[in-house]
Amino acid sequence: MKILFLPDGTAVTVYTETLELSDLGRLEHRRASHVEPTAAGEWIADLSPVGGPTLGPFGRRSEALAEEGRWLESHLEGIAEDSCS
Repeated sequence: MKILFLPDGTAVTVYTETLELSDLGRLEHRRASHVEPTAAGEWIADLSPVGGPTLGPFGRRSEALAEEGRWLESHLEGIAEDSCS
């Protein structure tokens, strides 16, 4: 789990249940993406809420979720900068 701490003390991360994040203080959740089925029965990860691409299609939802998490973690700094603008 990667946590980015901004100069104002805000912590930005991709939510998982690895740590009890409420221990850091008040939480604010924002949707970063949508993992949805396609008409063909495959899965896509739509990262447009954070200015990202649509990933997939994937044969399994778990594959789409894993790739979604990898993309979000690798782009965390840009996401944090955009959310503070």
